Amino acid sequence: MITPALSSSSSSRADVTDASREESITAWALDARGGDPVAVERFVRALHQDVRRYVAFLGADPQSADDLTQDTFLRALGSLPRFEGRSSARTWLLSIARRAVVDSIRYTSTRPRLSDTEDWQTAAERTQPRDLPGFDDGIALAELLDMLPRDRREAFVLTQLVGLPYAEAADVSACPVGTVRSRVARARTTLICWLDDAEERTPAAAAA
Repeated sequence: MITPALSSSSSSRADVTDASREESITAWALDARGGDPVAVERFVRALHQDVRRYVAFLGADPQSADDLTQDTFLRALGSLPRFEGRSSARTWLLSIARRAVVDSIRYTSTRPRLSDTEDWQTAAERTQPRDLPGFDDGIALAELLDMLPRDRREAFVLTQLVGLPYAEAADVSACPVGTVRSRVARARTTLICWLDDAEERTPAAAAA
């Protein structure tokens, strides 16, 4: 569901809050360079959910998403002495997460596949009826996002779910900001069409 735009005053307050939070996270990352355990814990806790959401929607299955999240933070903590705060800590960390996913895909592609379906449990779950009471809309959205081309899915997740500004999402994706905007717009249009189609089929299925 697309939520209505906030009023200008509400948006301004939200921008200030978001900016303050980003400054705090970046400050924790800088303090963590010296081995401050409290700063390390706050840094990891603040971004753990965003990193996991990002790697999961890049195509990782639930099991590997947890591993990739852990790998991302291990890489980041090892690289913290070289972090100078030129970008936000979130942008820097998501860039590391992206490299971790790419490395994982390259590694997996060199291994022989044991079956045509790598994650049989997820495949089985996707064959279950989706119009049952209590079905989680979040799972439905995840499946729709999974159907998007990888570049559009990444842009949408970074900006609409993780909340990065378009410029920072462009830094993470290593592409122009205009490209990110175009990918997000196309992803949003496609998702709206799919959701509209799903809503039209649901009453028809119920009537039958």
